[in-house]
Amino acid sequence: MQKYKCEVCDWIYDPAIGDPDGGIAPGTPFEQIPDTWSCPVCGADKGSFVPVA
Repeated sequence: MQKYKCEVCDWIYDPAIGDPDGGIAPGTPFEQIPDTWSCPVCGADKGSFVPVA
């Protein structure tokens, strides 16, 4: 699964790990995360993430 990086703080969303503290279960593809979710480190919105090459 594709990883995504926050352009604000460089935190990496790894679908294998998810964001359990943010209510995102491991195995959740980035595309399935609600638009209301935000970066757990800096609070940037989902639109601030880009695919990791």
